[in-house]
Amino acid sequence: MNYRHLGKAGIKLSELSLGAWVTYGGQVGEEIAAQCMQAAYEAGVNFFDNAEAYADGNAEVVMGHVLKNAGWRRESYVVSTKIFWGGQGPNDRGLSYKHIIEGVNSSLRRFGLEYVDLVFCHRPDPETPIEETVWAMDQVIRQGKALYWGTSEWSAADIMRADSLARQNGLRSPSMEQPQYNLIHRDRVEVEYAPLYRDLGYGTTIFSPLASGLLSGKYANGIPADSRAALQGYEWLREHVVNPENIARVAPLQSIAADLGCSMAQLALAWCLKNPHVSTVITGASRVEQVQDNMKAAAVAEQLTPDVMQHIETLFGKKQGN
Repeated sequence: MNYRHLGKAGIKLSELSLGAWVTYGGQVGEEIAAQCMQAAYEAGVNFFDNAEAYADGNAEVVMGHVLKNAGWRRESYVVSTKIFWGGQGPNDRGLSYKHIIEGVNSSLRRFGLEYVDLVFCHRPDPETPIEETVWAMDQVIRQGKALYWGTSEWSAADIMRADSLARQNGLRSPSMEQPQYNLIHRDRVEVEYAPLYRDLGYGTTIFSPLASGLLSGKYANGIPADSRAALQGYEWLREHVVNPENIARVAPLQSIAADLGCSMAQLALAWCLKNPHVSTVITGASRVEQVQDNMKAAAVAEQLTPDVMQHIETLFGKKQGN
């Protein structure tokens, strides 16, 4: 396993990591979660991603139990949470000072941890001034409840503003962004965020590298009953991601993967790893075998020569400068 700096920050994350979205506390129980996390840890993974919204907080409970029972040194792993959707009450969501402080405290109780390493503003909050959010995150860091803070799916303009406000007022500035990034969804990371890497040294912990499974090829012949796209409440996924147009678009990846002797999923993950601004690729898994297969993507990345990368670029029709 290779380890990458989180942008200009001193902390290092495994280039492949494991996240709890959809699966922990929902699609799989604690026993499977423990097996997946153990397999990832043994492969060198040191970053485990979570959020207060995942399974209504139960994903943090499950992950916390696994971490406690595993007995790993606290210094050997990095844990994150994301704050925004904490409940149904008027002050249980968003990025107000109140919800950030209470949301982080609640997450720590569910995890059974004294602190998380990374805390993200899970989405931008148009109802709360950025100044208030920056101040609240500064307090979380100063209280030792998190070590670094960042954003998720924020615009580059809002991130630049948050950073400027922090610096002007002697507050802790954000260090990282958690955006979606994959062969289908790439312009924000590659184009919009370019000033963040250049001017702020921002790191990225990218999610959905397989486009919710689309890039693994598992939807080529329909939607499996045990897949994410078959879950209730994920109709949007079937409509906007796992649709006939996108399925046809990714089909040519199968021949490239076959030539390299890897799976389509490993190829898609490896492609993400080739981006030097990606600090870590968050993978998901509901079976140990998926974890083991995903971890092989690091070796596949070494096979992605400039010619192979150009072939992929041609297939996906990305124009220069876009």
